[in-house]
Amino acid sequence: MATSDFGEVVERFQSALDDFFRGNPEPAKAVMSHRDDVTLANPFGPIATGWQEVEGAMDHAATTYRDGAAIGFETASEYVTSELAYTVWVERFRAKIGRGEDLVTGALRRTSVFRQEDGAWKLIHSHADPITTARGAESVLPS
Repeated sequence: MATSDFGEVVERFQSALDDFFRGNPEPAKAVMSHRDDVTLANPFGPIATGWQEVEGAMDHAATTYRDGAAIGFETASEYVTSELAYTVWVERFRAKIGRGEDLVTGALRRTSVFRQEDGAWKLIHSHADPITTARGAESVLPS
């Protein structure tokens, strides 16, 4: 699979995240691997492993967003081989979150790992969290 094909799946995933911030997880689910070793670490819960857990975590996370949009992606790193690839970026979004009625802007740092499955790139791991600026050592201590 060519690197250009990888660029297409990245664009599809970014478009799917736009839908996600409107509360629709289905396009993002289509980019994900549905195999037992798929993993997801999002800001709303523990690491989900296996398609059944990942799908549930994605459904739950999507319910926290509405009326939103992905508004930008700042790529920090990307590496592609014929079998595996990864991206690291900061994604910026605008959405209503939780029970809030105001549109707010936010940012997530995201690391995504892709692999070839049956001739197509599939997302096998995604980690997103709101840490996009430097923090002190005490930030890792339990509150």
